[in-house]
Amino acid sequence: MNLSDLGELGLIARLRSRLMSDCFEVVQGLGDDAAVLRWREGRLLLFTTDLLVEGQHFQLDWTTPEDLGWKALAVNVSDIGAMGGQPTFAVVSLGAPADTPVRLVDGLYEGLLGSGETYGVTIVGGDVVRSERLVLNLALLGEVAPSALTLRSGAQPGEVLLVTGTLGDAAAGLYLLQHGAEEVPPPAAEAVRRTHHRPTPPLAAAQAIARTGKVTAMIDVSDGLAGDLGHLCTESQVGARVKAAQIPLSPVCRTVAKAVGQDPLAWALHGGEDYQLLFTCPGEAVAEIRAAAEAVGVEVAVIGRITPSAEGVRLVEEDGREQPLEAGFDHFA
Repeated sequence: MNLSDLGELGLIARLRSRLMSDCFEVVQGLGDDAAVLRWREGRLLLFTTDLLVEGQHFQLDWTTPEDLGWKALAVNVSDIGAMGGQPTFAVVSLGAPADTPVRLVDGLYEGLLGSGETYGVTIVGGDVVRSERLVLNLALLGEVAPSALTLRSGAQPGEVLLVTGTLGDAAAGLYLLQHGAEEVPPPAAEAVRRTHHRPTPPLAAAQAIARTGKVTAMIDVSDGLAGDLGHLCTESQVGARVKAAQIPLSPVCRTVAKAVGQDPLAWALHGGEDYQLLFTCPGEAVAEIRAAAEAVGVEVAVIGRITPSAEGVRLVEEDGREQPLEAGFDHFA
């Protein structure tokens, strides 16, 4: 049996069966955006990591070192935010060929430090090693009050499903990087490319939403709405019905999609790397949560409801037809 036979979720389940600990200090291990550990009175410790490999997660032909550094930290910040927490300290491990220009490494760390300054993260160490291609791994700590901790596992049938911001812009940017942008108005092309290169997870909104105490489950949208909703439903043991017409798409995403003959909804559902928040709450809490997010400049859209697990995860088309909403990206497919 190979990893391609297991698939990404199968591998995670296999590892989870061996790594899950009954240690008192472990509040949440595998299965969420970050591990949660008991730390000091009134605070929980969050711990997450992400690996970026040249040729798979980024291309130096169209990604500057500064953008790569920014993104490497920002995607981890997104994980901490999805737990309701505040990121604190990071370590960076870098693998690079011996002939890598020093200016590339300087640019990479310029991006890391800029992202860190934006989100309140201090880089405190790491490791370097020679490798055949550029590999960047970042591990990030954070903290959260127990009352504000948000996991993927608390959603209940009947609750409302919400998302912050808009979806699909990052996938639109990646499409243009891969296929060119001759047909696309330059301002729209630049906007979606920047979203792909420099994601800006809504950390302040994540914290504000979590502080209401009304969020029952939350995840960041990194693998596409379909994939990450699947993760949330799996951990909560529920289903969901998503209304296609209510999924928020930005004007620039629609402009780009029209210009290149693509479906912006497909980008939102399956494209990934938006790093917005997908979460659930009781219906009566929507107004309070929306107000908390809007107070820090972030819009929230209701896109569906949580259903019993037997109903599965389904997409409701604008004409009322329903279809299963398939999961998103699999690293080993």
